[in-house]
Amino acid sequence: MSIRPDVSEEQVGAALQRMAAASAQMGSETGATAGVFGRDYGDTFDFAAVSQIADLAAYEAMMNHPAHLEVDRIGLPLVDRFHSIDITDDPDPEIGAKIADIHRRRFDAHPDILGLVDAIDDYRGSGVTERL
Repeated sequence: MSIRPDVSEEQVGAALQRMAAASAQMGSETGATAGVFGRDYGDTFDFAAVSQIADLAAYEAMMNHPAHLEVDRIGLPLVDRFHSIDITDDPDPEIGAKIADIHRRRFDAHPDILGLVDAIDDYRGSGVTERL
């Protein structure tokens, strides 16, 4: 993700602190087995996150966890570019549709999150609303 140029360092710092706390909380409560969040030095983005998740149930739990939703509500308004990449070794030919269904259910349950995502200038990935 990249941060909008009008966002202050204080806003970014506060969002990063909340993300770190949320990540620690969600891992123990959702089944996310590993993860890292930090600065992205390999592209034109400011930050990146990688999560390792055991299965689709854990992914859906993480995406809808109250701490994740809070981070979305705090952080997404600060972002101008967000690219979400889902990588899996699951051989199920329907896995892409199942991941999209998780996003669809999430947006149905939390329309304010959908509004925040739709407001991002450049949002790409499995949660892109035109693809759901």
